[in-house]
Amino acid sequence: MRAATVLLSTLLLASTSLSTASAKTAAKPATDYAARVANVLRTTPLIDGHNDWPEMLRETEGDKRWTMDLRDLSASPAHYNTDVARLRKGLVGGQFWSVWVSPDLPGDQQVVETLEQIDLVRSIVARYPETFALARTAEDVRKAHAAGRIASMIGVEGGGQIDGSLSVLRSYAALGAGYLTLTHTRNIAWANSATDNPEHNGLTAFGKQVVLELNRLGMLVDVSHVSEAVMRDAIATSKAPVIFSHSSARAINDHPRNVSDDVLRLIAAHDGVVMVNYASLYVSDAYRRWSADSAAEKIRLNSPPYGGLDIGQPDKAAADYATWLKAHPKPPVALGEVADHIEHIVKIAGVDHVGIGSDYDGVGNELPRGLGDVSTYPALLAELMRRGWSDADIAKLAGGNVLRVMEAAERVAAEAKPAT
Repeated sequence: MRAATVLLSTLLLASTSLSTASAKTAAKPATDYAARVANVLRTTPLIDGHNDWPEMLRETEGDKRWTMDLRDLSASPAHYNTDVARLRKGLVGGQFWSVWVSPDLPGDQQVVETLEQIDLVRSIVARYPETFALARTAEDVRKAHAAGRIASMIGVEGGGQIDGSLSVLRSYAALGAGYLTLTHTRNIAWANSATDNPEHNGLTAFGKQVVLELNRLGMLVDVSHVSEAVMRDAIATSKAPVIFSHSSARAINDHPRNVSDDVLRLIAAHDGVVMVNYASLYVSDAYRRWSADSAAEKIRLNSPPYGGLDIGQPDKAAADYATWLKAHPKPPVALGEVADHIEHIVKIAGVDHVGIGSDYDGVGNELPRGLGDVSTYPALLAELMRRGWSDADIAKLAGGNVLRVMEAAERVAAEAKPAT
């Protein structure tokens, strides 16, 4: 009897110990993920391929952008996704700042405004030297990260911004531009956009010359925004790996801004990288369809001067649209859907060919729940860890892959002949 009592006590103690251990294990992951993310980002800089903060500042603040305090904009009515405090909270190590200008402007005006945007990025870096450092090479990025600063690169978001001149492109490179997106939302004289009706069969002869000049300059060839034919031509023409600075997986959301599985395989074969976009329109197929329906409903109600059920009655049109919206609410989009795009790209192209290209401050607040601003990168990395990602693979996604591509572009440039 005594032996049985001792055995029962032993079993109860073991059970209690196991329960306590299980509880500790269950309580541990959230803390572990945060610690693991921080540990990865101590040695590998988190690099975002695309942030439109400079243009958001230009459009919202005008001349105040040159002097205003950028440390904390979280209370601004402009609803910025970016400021210094939130960049730090998000453990950001490197950022390609987009210097986008409207493709509807005349070419010479696009050049002027691009120069102003580059000047703004350089000005921000100069005003906050304890936070930012200009970076042009992978080594620059690593040095900035080691010094506790955010490496600041520049991406020119549209081939129209060179106004058909390789000299203009060279000037951008001399000022620190690290990539050129071959088109934006409209076709240009030498390349088709993904979101315009085709005019060319891929890249023209001059378009291929632009790609080769980018190679010579050590600038990355960015094929976000371009048609699939241009994607294919750019990959085939470039001597260095190309990037998608802010695009997602077309198999999940069939938007032409996204990347098909066939092109993902080409990216893998040519050692490039796809940096995944957060914009709800490119993440969620349900959101994409709702967005098209919403736009069509607004036209159906009031499309001056030609028609609409409420033509000439803007107040009635607004009320009727509000009624429609109640019956057709905006579909929710969540952080996990961005993780799904990342994992699909890994499935098709491999973990060496994926990165992050948020599009912050370029899409307003049309962002997934949980990814509302630049403080939230760790949450996305933690979600992938919960799905079983290793620290080594998280490091590749966070910045390792784009650093590899930058180094490859630098090697190609070092071997190139001088401009003629």
